[in-house]
Amino acid sequence: MQQMSKGANIDLSSLTAATGPLTVALSWIDPSGEGEADVSVLLAGSDGKVGSDADFVFYNQPTTADESVRLLGKSPTATGSEDRILVDLGALRPDVQRVVIAASRYAEATFGALNELCLTISDSTGAELLAFPIKDADSETAFIFGELYRRDDSWKFRAIGQGYASGLAGLAADFGISVDDSEEQQPEPAPAQPADPPTADGPDTIADRAAPEATLIESKRPQRVRTAKKKVTAPKAVKVSLAEHPSWQHARLFPVTGLRNDQEREARATATLLAVMAQVPEFGRRLTARFNAPAGTIQTFAEASFKHGEGKVRPDGVLRVARAGRIWTALIETKTGGNPLKADQVEAYLQVAARHGYETVITLSNDLALTNEHPLQVDKRLLRKVALRHLSWAEVAHEADMLCHHDGVANPVHAWLLSELLHYLRQDNAGCQGFRDMGAAWVPVRNAVTTSTLRLGDRRAMHVAESWEKLLRQLCLRLSGQTGQTIAPVLRKRRDGDASVRRLQTVTSLVETGRMSAEIRIPNAGGPVLLEADLRTGQIETTVEIPAAARARSLTRVQWLLRQLAQAPPELRIEALTAGHNTGPCDLLKNLIAEPGLLVPDDAEQITSFRLTLSSNMGTKRGTEETGFVRSIDLAMDRFYQEILLVLKPDTTQ
Repeated sequence: MQQMSKGANIDLSSLTAATGPLTVALSWIDPSGEGEADVSVLLAGSDGKVGSDADFVFYNQPTTADESVRLLGKSPTATGSEDRILVDLGALRPDVQRVVIAASRYAEATFGALNELCLTISDSTGAELLAFPIKDADSETAFIFGELYRRDDSWKFRAIGQGYASGLAGLAADFGISVDDSEEQQPEPAPAQPADPPTADGPDTIADRAAPEATLIESKRPQRVRTAKKKVTAPKAVKVSLAEHPSWQHARLFPVTGLRNDQEREARATATLLAVMAQVPEFGRRLTARFNAPAGTIQTFAEASFKHGEGKVRPDGVLRVARAGRIWTALIETKTGGNPLKADQVEAYLQVAARHGYETVITLSNDLALTNEHPLQVDKRLLRKVALRHLSWAEVAHEADMLCHHDGVANPVHAWLLSELLHYLRQDNAGCQGFRDMGAAWVPVRNAVTTSTLRLGDRRAMHVAESWEKLLRQLCLRLSGQTGQTIAPVLRKRRDGDASVRRLQTVTSLVETGRMSAEIRIPNAGGPVLLEADLRTGQIETTVEIPAAARARSLTRVQWLLRQLAQAPPELRIEALTAGHNTGPCDLLKNLIAEPGLLVPDDAEQITSFRLTLSSNMGTKRGTEETGFVRSIDLAMDRFYQEILLVLKPDTTQ
């Protein structure tokens, strides 16, 4: 992969021989929780201006009319999320000379407050061609990451890394687009049940439309692009039930009743998912974008039969995307419950795909692939012509959750379909709940920790460390889907990006302290949440450090905190910290309610922050049963989020 520096440019044809669309990904980490940035793309001509408002692609207009450029939305990564853009250079109009990749933030939020700003470009096979890390962002509220531009008969990329202090309005004005500043600063909240829902063709993108007769007279007057976000999400209000008895169950579009074996579960799960992908374009494109499919018409098929050797094979599904006379095809192999993928089966599909000129084989199971690792080891020679990709049911649920409850879709019926899919995925009998088992190594490693016999060379410990990462990834996906925020593990050191190094650190901690730990970034939490599982004591601890309120005395700072935590669990441990000290006075909430002065330092130093820790019992078994480790981690984090983080409010007097 080519590393780019600011101002550099490169011919894209020198990096790949693959045909098909490119995927541009913008990523960053928002440590402050002030809100993510919104991606936009401008298609400019030789004069540096857009041809019309239709050449401005952003959240209210996520695609061009010819679908040569499409916003694919956010996808979760190991450290947060990234916004993906599909750019089909071959489908662009001849008058488009530049494709400018940009983003903007609301209000006073700047790009200098974001960490790890980066642009990457991948070809149609998913191979990353180049990366442009940006380290000098400052007070910009709109930012141009880079641009794709024509040079003779080829396309090049230029790394720009510059921005505007005037936000989206300043960026758009430079390219000949008028934006309403007031709407940009105060986006309209989406109603739970819009009285006049948008059409299936998508939300309106132009504000202040004139009456038809005025349009005829003033057709050349520039229009103002609507920047207030529009979306339709599933209503959260529960309808009044007309059931005569509590045992009556509402009829569901995708029932889980009648599933008698694994084969039936896999068939119904595949058919359910593929049907929703074909009927809800936003959802289908979010998933196909992960595999670098073009943006186009999606059709799905179940259990197609292919000749293979002396017999036949039947993948669980076939996914086809039509775009500009070209058809992209993927074969799908599905597993539910704890059923593992089989290498020989997947290799047969890879051979069939290569023989038919198909692009991809997609495996779908409850296993989570980390850092683009596929759960299976297959013959690498089979990957020369066909890509092998993996998707977890947890990731499917995450994308459905984000669209259904937060990002929104263009049609109310589509929001309902997504809610029905989510209901199906969350039923135990469907077998699509994601990572649910720490594996066979869990109990032996747990026992070795308690007897102090675990050593660094134990391979089982490395398996547990890998399962711990998968559990954390799924936990973050679930919380992100529930809250609509980007929740992800914190990687504090550059070497933490190496999976083998991270897992070795976890094993070392298990050997030396009997603990596995991770920091999780939750916006508006005041700081990272430390999640620790102590295998020696059988306790899970969730900890956050928050800044103290700006009050004159330490006692009033303590009282400010205790008022907010009046309904918190009495066993919550609170520690008062002063400048330059990592420890301080500490006591339980139940004692502090009666005597707040217990937290005031004896040396009269001012309290600068508080450390809050809540302990929970750790499950000993390996799964999601009542006494399972996976279940206990979920419950501990949910409890800490609901009872501690949600009730804490920042000090508004500062």
